[in-house]
Amino acid sequence: METTNKIPKWFWVVSIIALIWNLMGVMAYLGQAYITDEALAALPEADQNFYNNIPAWVTAAFATSVFLGVLGCIGLLLKRKWAFILLLISLIAVVAQATYNFFIQDFIELSGDRVIMPIVVIIISIFLVWFSKYSKSNNWIS
Repeated sequence: METTNKIPKWFWVVSIIALIWNLMGVMAYLGQAYITDEALAALPEADQNFYNNIPAWVTAAFATSVFLGVLGCIGLLLKRKWAFILLLISLIAVVAQATYNFFIQDFIELSGDRVIMPIVVIIISIFLVWFSKYSKSNNWIS
């Protein structure tokens, strides 16, 4: 079914920025997943302990959040309604990772002033789920 509503230009701007955001997340994931022993050794001891003790399920949640985030944003650009479900699963993975970081690992104590970024990630993930649902309800994606 072809959309009957004209898609506003800001939809494309938001979708492209969201894709770039999620691609930066993929880069962060790859940087963490493939950090060299030398690079890890150069980090402060608290960071080394953090990276050395991340459970596999948290790493999987990180990968799921960023890769499905990218695919969801591509879905938005392709005007596909499945973008919503991918972005929703991405949000669930973000929340799982944040739960570990804030309540199990004590990320706040380990990271100090770097606590803002995970909160921003959660807010943007929530926004993208809302945005995809809003786009779907306006028949911009189908």
